[in-house]
This record gives sequence, C-alpha cells and structure tokens, in this order.
Amino acid sequence: MKYHPIDRNLFIKNRAKFTAGMKPNSVAVFNSNDIYPVSADSTLPFAQHRDIFYLSGVDQEESILLLFPDAPYAHLKEILFLKETNEHIAIWEGEKLTKERAYEVSGIKSVMWLQDFHKTLNEVMTYAETMYINTNEHYRASVETETREARFVKWWKENYPAHKVEKSNPILQRIRSIKESEELDLIQKACDITEKGFRRVLNFVKPNVMEFEIEAEFMHEFLRNRSKGFAYTPIIASGNNANVLHYIENNQQCNSGDLILLDVGAEYANYSSDMTRMIPVSGKFTNRQKEVYNAVLRVKNEATKMLVPGNFWKQYHVEVGKIMTSELLGLGLLDKADVQNENPDWPAYKKYFMHGTSHHMGLDTHDYGLLYEPMQANMVFTVEPGIYIPAEGLGIRLEDDVVIQKTGEPFNLMRNIPIEAEEIESIMNS
Repeated sequence: MKYHPIDRNLFIKNRAKFTAGMKPNSVAVFNSNDIYPVSADSTLPFAQHRDIFYLSGVDQEESILLLFPDAPYAHLKEILFLKETNEHIAIWEGEKLTKERAYEVSGIKSVMWLQDFHKTLNEVMTYAETMYINTNEHYRASVETETREARFVKWWKENYPAHKVEKSNPILQRIRSIKESEELDLIQKACDITEKGFRRVLNFVKPNVMEFEIEAEFMHEFLRNRSKGFAYTPIIASGNNANVLHYIENNQQCNSGDLILLDVGAEYANYSSDMTRMIPVSGKFTNRQKEVYNAVLRVKNEATKMLVPGNFWKQYHVEVGKIMTSELLGLGLLDKADVQNENPDWPAYKKYFMHGTSHHMGLDTHDYGLLYEPMQANMVFTVEPGIYIPAEGLGIRLEDDVVIQKTGEPFNLMRNIPIEAEEIESIMNS
C-alpha cells in the first residue's frame, strides 16, 4: 500500500465496538469487494470494502472476516480468511499477506486460508443461533451489480435456512459515524494532501487552461503524497459548468473572467477528504463574483457553528435555509413576496441552493451515519452551501470538512486551505 502502516489497535477497538452490539451467540461475516472486470482481461483497480477494512485493516481482495464473540473455542472468536499466496502470484502480482503479516495488520491471531472457510463456517454454524449479514443500506446507495457480499448472503441463506438473521448495517452506521482519534488523524492527512493539491493549482491556473489539465495537477500532487488519488470523481467546472452539480466531464477551456468550481478531495489509507473552492481564472474576482462568493462564505461560517452535539440533521438544514434566504434577499435574487408565497416543501431559496449543506464523511465520502439521531462529538461532517445563478453564468459552492467537538464550534480539518477571496487572489498573483 502507498500509505504508512496503521496501528492495529484501531481495528481491535473497532471490532470490540461492533461485537458489543451483537446479540448473544451470533456470528457476523464480512467480505472483501470483487475486482470488477472491464473487458477482455482488463479490470478496474481494486477498492476494498470499507466495512472489512474498518474492522480488520486488511486491504486485499478475496478476504473474509468472521466474528463470533461467544464461540466455545478461542480460535473461533475472530478469524481472518485470506487467499493463500504462491510463487506464481508472487511473480505476477506481488506477494499477498502472510498469516504473520495479517496478524500485524489486524491484531487477529486466528488467520486461515480461504480454502478452509466453508468447513470452518459449517462448524461455527453448529454452535451459533444467529447470523449478521452485511447489506448496503446507506440512504444514497444505488447498487445494480451483485457484489461479493450479496452473493455470500444468497449462498448462506440457501445453506443455513434455520438460523436467525440480523443486520450488521445498523451497528456499523452508529459506530462508523463516530471517529476514533486515529481515524481523525487519517482524515486530516487526506485533507492536508488536498491542501497541497489546491496550492499547486493556485499557482498553475491561467486563462485558456483546460479543466482536465487542472485535474492532472491535483492527481500529480495527490500521488506524490502517498494517496491513491481522488476520494471521488473530481469536479473541475469552469464558468456555467459550475451550475451542473455533478459535472465530471472536465473537458472545457477555462476562459478569462470566469470562475472555476473545484470539488475535489484526496483519499489517504481509504479515508476521504471533500473540499470545494472557487478560483478566478484571471486571478481576480469581479465585484459581482465576490459579492456572491462572500454570501456563500457567510452561510458556510454560520452553518458550521450549528454542527454541535444534540442537533439533528433535518432541523439543521431548516436553519441553514433561513440563513441562505437572508443572503439571497441581500443579493436581490429573492424578494419578500417570493418568501411570503413560498411552498413549504420547496422553499424559495431552493431555486438557487437546491442541495443539502452537510453529510457524514470518513471511509466513504458520503459516510455512514443515522440522520434521524442527534449529532455527537467526533462525527465528521462536510459544510457545503452554494448559490447557483445560471442566468449569470455563475455557480459558487464552498466546502470544508469539520469534526464535531464535545463543546463549542467544530474543528475545521481544512482550516489551512485558503478560502477568503483576498487570500486566493494574493496567492494567484504572487
């Protein structure tokens, strides 16, 4: 892996939190992701399933984690199953994890080869009453491809129909949303790499540069700092492209006088960062651009203050909407009649700010977290308001990643990334 080794105590703590939520005499199984084919003998780069990584630190395909805290024998309480390496694999792909190295990474003493999984599971099922299956229940999930996890669930149900079934996801949604200090350090590292990329781009952008050239500058800086690359598909949107919320073509020329919306973030050790910044192609904002920019920045700053323990995600967005409404009135984009006559289900401000302000972030860019439960300390949220005015060819969004604290305002993991319009202008013209 490109990233530095992670202290296995993180994964030991994570497993302890998960098993504490399991019912008595139950088993949980977690599978690695598949390596997905493209065509012929081509495949997509491997990306580990975040749940097995969170619980074991194993970042390798064809791996399985089994947890059975009430097992009658110590060697069955937690087991890692790995693909056995051989000389052919070592020559063509590089060596895989040995049993000794897997213990160093995960803290799991019982490591077996994958060929022994079914035999061991059969023994385990004779002792257990319940199986925790790992289904994807994220509120944004849209899965059309059958995953390795889904195939296992189908196979297990066919072969062990008499056992009770529970879901791993509700436990994971809770424990993964509250970060350990080691996780916060990894997310901070991802944010720091993103900062390096952004500062590189500030010194690179000039009129007539192509959006994909800016994307390449980010990737260059990310890779040279031990990141695998972007945590999500980057948005490099110049001019009116910024009004397409998920613009990912990144193939247009950046023209003098326009702004560029940069929604990018580096990953580090599978943890995400998620940043949005606006920069002027010519190195200087126009008066109107700066007027709208500063309105968005004020909304972001006020919204950030509301990310405190006990607040609820839904009510938080209602309050942010009120702040945005005030700013849009000040910009002359709304008038009092618009607000008085608004549809409560789609308030007037939604014409110019149609997406949410915050989401959980961590191992996934849109990370686990139960939105109907109150915010808690050590949750990581984005803060990303925007104002989109297609008629003016202007779309502005600003975004930071913050950690909720026990008391006071959240801690900004992107505090060192330039965001004030004057600072951005100063760096671009230095």
